[in-house]
Amino acid sequence: MKYLCLVYSDEQLLHSLPDSPKDPECHAYASSLYDSGRMIAGEALQPVATASTVRVRDGKTVVTDGPFAETKEQLAGFYLVEARDMNEALQIAAKIPPARVGSIEVRPIRDLDV
Repeated sequence: MKYLCLVYSDEQLLHSLPDSPKDPECHAYASSLYDSGRMIAGEALQPVATASTVRVRDGKTVVTDGPFAETKEQLAGFYLVEARDMNEALQIAAKIPPARVGSIEVRPIRDLDV
């Protein structure tokens, strides 16, 4: 089953805390997941200031600068992984380096009805 591990952190603190992971550590963990066949995709995101939000209401598209909502932690990246079950997905998420200074939201992927 596929699971999306969403990495959240305070982007102002992400790289300055004593336990903050460095990019090589994150890359090494992602590589180990790829090598094990459990990593499907993953990326780090640019800062939240680069985001735009799109809404369509009554056929009209509205684009606003910034993220969907103001939060203490921002979406910093994601890992899309393959795991036997939620328990294994949670074990994978616990080893994602930014979990030490932020949080990882784990959600099962839902197959769309066709």
